[in-house]
Amino acid sequence: MIQKFVLALLLGASTLAAGCNTVEGAGRDIERGGEKMQGAAERAR
Repeated sequence: MIQKFVLALLLGASTLAAGCNTVEGAGRDIERGGEKMQGAAERAR
């Protein structure tokens, strides 16, 4: 449950804070969010 909340929070924050004007920029922001989420999941193990 907490991981889903963290995921939603990270995705929302990266989308809002990104300010990207292109699809490429959005892709980079989403990738960074995924990397952060993956790191959090590995640390939680």
